Amino acid sequence: MDTIQTIISENLVKIRKSRNLTLDQVSELTGVSKAMLAQIEKGKSSPTVTTLWKIANGLQVSFSIFLKEDKPQVKKISMEQLETLTDNEGKYIVYPFFPYDPEKRFEIYIVNLEPGCIHDSKTHLGEEYILIKEGELIIELEGAKHELVSGDAMQFTGTITHKYINSSKKLTSFFLLMYYPDPE
Repeated sequence: MDTIQTIISENLVKIRKSRNLTLDQVSELTGVSKAMLAQIEKGKSSPTVTTLWKIANGLQVSFSIFLKEDKPQVKKISMEQLETLTDNEGKYIVYPFFPYDPEKRFEIYIVNLEPGCIHDSKTHLGEEYILIKEGELIIELEGAKHELVSGDAMQFTGTITHKYINSSKKLTSFFLLMYYPDPE
């Protein structure tokens, strides 16, 4: 765990650089001297609460943003851990690897279609990104058929009618990323 001084330093640098501000500009906005800001950014000075409030007010950010520690996260998931969702009498199997996260606005699945499976998908908001892992897949979009094989990819909006078809005699498996852009 980093010291509070290091966390404040890293967060100040991140905010300043994300806004393309110089130390002089931050000094003008906050009323804190350029020398003091440089010392804080280098981790050589721990700001007082009053100084941190001046910086937060001048940059128009919350006080607590300077105390937020980025926690590197590694998440390993295996298919065996997941509870599957099924349809089409068990011929359409969905593995929810990364369910929807409102901050990231996407979700990721692996979908397996057994031979002969035709899955009518409901229209929905957002966009679909399909990457074929193995097998062959026909995606029917508003009646037009698109054939994909292992290594192919396709993107389309979920608001159009679509179905997934495995007309082969082998399992078809694909990655499905659902992205939900900001509402307009």
